[in-house]
Amino acid sequence: MLDKPLMPKATAVWLLENTSLTFKQIADFCQLHELEIKGIADGDVAVGIKAYNPILANQLTREEIEECSKDPNRPLSINKKVLDYEIKTVVGPKYTPLSKRQDRPDAIAWLIKIIHNYLKDKFQSLLVRLKILLNLLKAENIGILEI
Repeated sequence: MLDKPLMPKATAVWLLENTSLTFKQIADFCQLHELEIKGIADGDVAVGIKAYNPILANQLTREEIEECSKDPNRPLSINKKVLDYEIKTVVGPKYTPLSKRQDRPDAIAWLIKIIHNYLKDKFQSLLVRLKILLNLLKAENIGILEI
């Protein structure tokens, strides 16, 4: 689990510009050195980095910043409930080799495998439509389909 903000330097830039937190509080929260925070405040470090708002990213709350601004000894704590999430992997369609793309037994096996998803009427209408389509293709004598 993450214990530091996603973009620590950009977050430090925002905290320096928009809060009255001490350098030590910002350094501890962003896990940067205190001298680096002083360098950011002076404009020597992180010159081209855009500020990143940790409140909009749900890493901090406005209340947490206000409480830490009142007490300079209190460290900032990252919002833990936002960081608790599950990574779900999305399984996409698998690659079918060229040699297997026109295999009829695989197509029939696929139809048999998914037949339980269709009602009997729908499956029969699917077969009737398939038969009509095959007859039309035979009637047109298209060389693509050899049955």
